[in-house]
Amino acid sequence: MMDDMIQMVEKAIETSLHWQETGWPVTFGNRQVEVSNLKAAEALPRNAVYRDEAINYWRQVRLTGEDTAAAGKKALEALKNGDICAAYDALYLCQYLEIPFEADAKTWRPVYEAFMAKCA
Repeated sequence: MMDDMIQMVEKAIETSLHWQETGWPVTFGNRQVEVSNLKAAEALPRNAVYRDEAINYWRQVRLTGEDTAAAGKKALEALKNGDICAAYDALYLCQYLEIPFEADAKTWRPVYEAFMAKCA
């Protein structure tokens, strides 16, 4: 019954672990310079006014991705063990942690919503 959910969670875990690499369009500074991943942020000139802001943003993306992946692994284990309540808790946490980046990351909310629809 939950085999498709297991696949969705596995994909979301892998995706969130690489958010800082794959990235998305984000702009920084008064000139709205696009810096779309951590590597690009770290490559900015040291005298770029928005460099620290961009690096901090993408490092936070990395940390959040790691946190959501860890919770996703708990959801995955719970799904494999048939523990729907634990899976719900973990998937809720994933989508909650993703909120600051949800508009761009679009990873955990669809998984959570699919899970909720399956359980309805």
